[in-house]
Amino acid sequence: MGDLGYKLRVFAQIGLLKAQLPHRLLGAGLQLLKWGPGIPSAIGAAAARFPNQTAIIDDAGELTWREVRNEVNQLTQALKDRGIEPGDSIAVLCRNHRFMVLAAAAVMQAGGRILLLNTMASGSQLGDLATRENAKMVILDQEFLAVAGNVDRDKLVLAWAESDNTAEVGDTPTADIPSLSELVKGQPTKSHPKPSVHGSIVIFTSGTTGLPKGAKREEPEDLKPLIAFFGAIPYRGNSTIVLAAPLFHSWGLLNFAFGLSTVPTYVMRRRFDAVQILKDIEKYKADALVVVPLMIQRLVDVAPDIIKSTDASSLRITASSGSALAGELANHFMDLFTDSIYNFYGATETGWVTVASPAQLRDAPGTAGTPPFRTNVKILNADGNEVSQGETGVIHVGNDMPFGGYTDGDTKAFTRGLMSTGDLGKFDELGRLFVSGRDDDMVISGGENVFPRELEDALIDHPGISDVVVTGIPDRDWGQCLAAYVVVREGQTVTETEIVAYAKERVARFAVPRRTMFIDELPRNPTGKVMKRELPPFE
Repeated sequence: MGDLGYKLRVFAQIGLLKAQLPHRLLGAGLQLLKWGPGIPSAIGAAAARFPNQTAIIDDAGELTWREVRNEVNQLTQALKDRGIEPGDSIAVLCRNHRFMVLAAAAVMQAGGRILLLNTMASGSQLGDLATRENAKMVILDQEFLAVAGNVDRDKLVLAWAESDNTAEVGDTPTADIPSLSELVKGQPTKSHPKPSVHGSIVIFTSGTTGLPKGAKREEPEDLKPLIAFFGAIPYRGNSTIVLAAPLFHSWGLLNFAFGLSTVPTYVMRRRFDAVQILKDIEKYKADALVVVPLMIQRLVDVAPDIIKSTDASSLRITASSGSALAGELANHFMDLFTDSIYNFYGATETGWVTVASPAQLRDAPGTAGTPPFRTNVKILNADGNEVSQGETGVIHVGNDMPFGGYTDGDTKAFTRGLMSTGDLGKFDELGRLFVSGRDDDMVISGGENVFPRELEDALIDHPGISDVVVTGIPDRDWGQCLAAYVVVREGQTVTETEIVAYAKERVARFAVPRRTMFIDELPRNPTGKVMKRELPPFE
């Protein structure tokens, strides 16, 4: 199939070629013509095409696409009234709910620069990032006021506020802080002119080793990124999407922003609860679920009687990314629910690299899949030369989602026009990518190159282990060795001797852990990545 045929197939799949009333198509077309591809235009086009369709279902109720568009327009005017101008930075510290969506869309419609902050940000991080990025306003949920002590109070605006919604929040006084609900009251719902500066997004890296870096992302200039994404993950038009991955992270944001073109109904909850997710899938007959791998683990850990009594048969897509997906976890999930996992390998900086389909995950558990449309992936050695099939090297990528650099002026390394992911990997004979781990995670033990992920993937299948992470530590005899931090499943008993014996049957001799520590819980951020700096040291 040529490029044109491929594009038409994807457009038909996501509903862009669906027959509609002429005035609605015209309205959607005018939005795209005025703004170009992006969040504001996509919301406007959705409201023009399907104004009465439910757009958002959250803990506060439901909104239609017409209501979302109108409230975005109202909030855009409110931001302008408060002095926000094109190019200004606005920090957003919110969980998944309507106000997060309204704030992001309105800031971009005003030509602003959104700083999407991690909900686990500390008070010092919030203050430092707001200062470093010159935030003119900080929009945050009321529960995060406790970490906003280093931010000027007159910059604060509440998103999810106790006075507007039912939520468990702290007792920090809020009488002097306006809420988004208050700001939009009485504002006009009319559309706005295109700003002089294009709206942009800054996504902060995980910050697992220090203060997060701000990664700049511009809105796509054309529809090529949509074609690549939806060609690899087969979303359909007007479907229901349970969006569990955090919107402040690139994975949640990517699915939301690109998903807008399909005019879906988004179901989002402020806090992840595996049982609630299953109830939402059943109640709304959800077609897609957007998660990080840790959420997949929590879903398979739901009590068997609840899983058996819940109908998740509508689920066609379980889109996963954000951290490594353990080897057999995908198949365990698909055995319990549906063959629906599409595992996305990429990063905030790189965009996508590869996507693994359910069939690929069945055939080769642990694979990262194959490159999507118009994506060039090469495995290069230290000299910048491409290695042979089956050999390990550094993964490099080029696609239609170019990285805008970090806000401090730095950027990622490029070789032969391709961006380095910083990960090591190899292709098999069928062109499927396998990721060994971070280049700087590699451990040299007794002269052998060892990757912690191989041992992690082996140990997580142990029936008595619920969570595990492996790191390299100094060793007098071997130079370095692998050490495992293990969380034992509730009601189970596991010994270090058992873990070593289990590992010996599944990994090479030099990849067996020489030290093991049992802990109650791994320190993970909201996307599931382990914050290794917070792990207790081995003595």
